[in-house]
Amino acid sequence: MNIKNAAYIITLLFLSSCGSYKHIPYFQDLKPSEASQEEVSNFSAITIQKADILGINVNSRNPESSAIFNYNLNRANGPSMDQPSDSPVVGYLVDEKGEINLPLIGNMKVAGMSTSELREKLSQTLLTYYKDPVVNIRLLNFKVSVFGDVARPDVYRLQNERTTITQALSLAGDLNITAMRTNILLVREQDGKRSFIPIDLTSKKLFDSPYYYLKNNDEIYVQPDRTKYATVDRGYRVTTLILSGLSIIAIVLSNLYR
Repeated sequence: MNIKNAAYIITLLFLSSCGSYKHIPYFQDLKPSEASQEEVSNFSAITIQKADILGINVNSRNPESSAIFNYNLNRANGPSMDQPSDSPVVGYLVDEKGEINLPLIGNMKVAGMSTSELREKLSQTLLTYYKDPVVNIRLLNFKVSVFGDVARPDVYRLQNERTTITQALSLAGDLNITAMRTNILLVREQDGKRSFIPIDLTSKKLFDSPYYYLKNNDEIYVQPDRTKYATVDRGYRVTTLILSGLSIIAIVLSNLYR
């Protein structure tokens, strides 16, 4: 190989590495050197669905009486709602009719409401029984699954109902360098329907997307690119060749010393 051919190959390798890097940065249509601002108009509150578990806390001027609503906050390691989310908890399960059963009140339709709407409705209903009731409601089983080509694939339980897809990916340790930024898949089940939504992390349009804010039980799949497979496949091939070579050497040595 002459110097001219070698230089040509090196140039091709350099250009191909530059070409692949352009797919790595997020939000490429944002100018990092310029500050910008926009209105947040794509957030919608999470609505309560069937099989959700609600934590309801009621306080009033008669705390002993209103405490009958608060049994659902008892955990194995204490009654605080700020205890780790992996400790056992009993809450109000939303049944197949979209209802929960409450002390004094009985069955109440909650499916389709946000936790804020339910708090207001329950506060008004409890005025019949208590003076100045204070109601707090939390979705106890709010979780998302992140898997594929990320650092820490897992099911993540969330405390904040305003969690974004980028925050969930951060919890999972971010995408690996071999992940495809333009081909993230969001799987969402809502109102009896399953949707498959493509997500592109290289565009700032994600911030305006109705899918930027996550819903309960969302699943995020990060697809690896061909580099990932090539690396694994190359390692497998090398390992196979080494093992084959060692086997041949062992056979030869065995025949020599027989």
